[in-house]
Amino acid sequence: MSSTTGDAPTLRRTLHLWDLVFYGLIMIQITAPMPLFGVVQQEARGHVVTTVLIGMIAMMFTALSYGRMARAYPSAGSAYTYVGRELHPALGYITGWSMLMDYVLNPIICTIWCAKAAMNIVTAKEIGVAPEVLYAIWAVFFAALFTGLNLRGIKAAARTNEILGVAMGVVVTWVLVAVARFVLALPSRDPGFFLRPFYDPTTFSMSTLMTGTSVAVLTYIGFDAISTLSEEVHNPRRNILVATVLVCFIIGVLSCIEVYAAQLVWPAREAFPDVDTAYVHVAGRVGGIVLFQVVNMTLLVATIGSGSGAQTAAARLLYGMGRDNSIPRSFFGALDPKTRVPRNNVLLTGAVILTGAFLMTYQLGAELLNFGAFIGFMGVNISSFVHYWVRGRDRGWSHLVLPLAGFLVCLGIWLSLRPVAQIGGAAWLAIGIAYGWWKTKGFKPELVKFEAPPE
Repeated sequence: MSSTTGDAPTLRRTLHLWDLVFYGLIMIQITAPMPLFGVVQQEARGHVVTTVLIGMIAMMFTALSYGRMARAYPSAGSAYTYVGRELHPALGYITGWSMLMDYVLNPIICTIWCAKAAMNIVTAKEIGVAPEVLYAIWAVFFAALFTGLNLRGIKAAARTNEILGVAMGVVVTWVLVAVARFVLALPSRDPGFFLRPFYDPTTFSMSTLMTGTSVAVLTYIGFDAISTLSEEVHNPRRNILVATVLVCFIIGVLSCIEVYAAQLVWPAREAFPDVDTAYVHVAGRVGGIVLFQVVNMTLLVATIGSGSGAQTAAARLLYGMGRDNSIPRSFFGALDPKTRVPRNNVLLTGAVILTGAFLMTYQLGAELLNFGAFIGFMGVNISSFVHYWVRGRDRGWSHLVLPLAGFLVCLGIWLSLRPVAQIGGAAWLAIGIAYGWWKTKGFKPELVKFEAPPE
């Protein structure tokens, strides 16, 4: 079909179901639980696989709500559109503003992590420069890399995602095979050896389990970005729902296998040399220095894919808000006539990513990310409940129970965020609300028009 409306270019529908699935897997990373493994093992006193399972069940509720709302409103605006059209335009704007923080912070912390990981490969001493200079070089490189990938066009980005997905799959398989050989070679295994990762009566505590789960749920952050591609996929009413739920399920199953294997190799009672890179040390134990370095490099590549994917989502969210004139349409609602990419948004987010890499720490960025993400999750769950149950589109029990369960779980996680994240997130939210209030002279409904092209 035509990719223009009048003389204005529109997003081009070139993606299929498995393009979305690969995009989601790269956005989240099939190695997602590896960087978190040490922290969760420490907080949950083992039981990492149990926390990941609980997180999967919780996020599946929200993934289903995202898919259902994409079926109702196949728009690039994602949560912003769903909440705005179903609840109120002002609430949609606030949700979009909150999610924007999530999507922008993700590539920022990815840039920070990639720059520091690259410094472990090429040290400042080896090339004779100060560490801060080398960090600056790598930060500029990765911010430019993410931006360049997003300027090529969505179909080219999809092909890159598939290559990255296959490469990471090979490494994960290598790790699992090495773990199997290591475990089978152990001289003795007690009767509870294979069940202890799920439940260890000597260390189990519900409070520590839930604390670990609040961290482990970060494994799934990013699945919602699939819905921002609704205007670039064939049959969005079906494919967005299927891809969102499928990605969440695949990540959950793979994550459980990965952390279960690691727990068999490294019991909770044994401390890690470094908690933040615990999974790399697990790989080193079962595969030596070669697998140690391969996993370290793989996590670097995975983070590149995640950062690039997050910038894709941020640019599309800005495009959706700009097209609806919530923010200046002439800049944010424009597309490159040739690539159908929101080029202005890609370049702007690239500049923000680079700036944030110099002004923010990885830890602060990660904590702030959840503030915006869970506001969006709560909004989408309530929107699904209102659309299908309250307004009677479909009053099946699942449209009552599942979105409300998703909302309550997300609310609990959001309320448990540390004060620094609550304060920083509230400040970002206040800026957005102040701008929206000024622009509309009191949040009139005309703030958002929610225009969407035909499918």
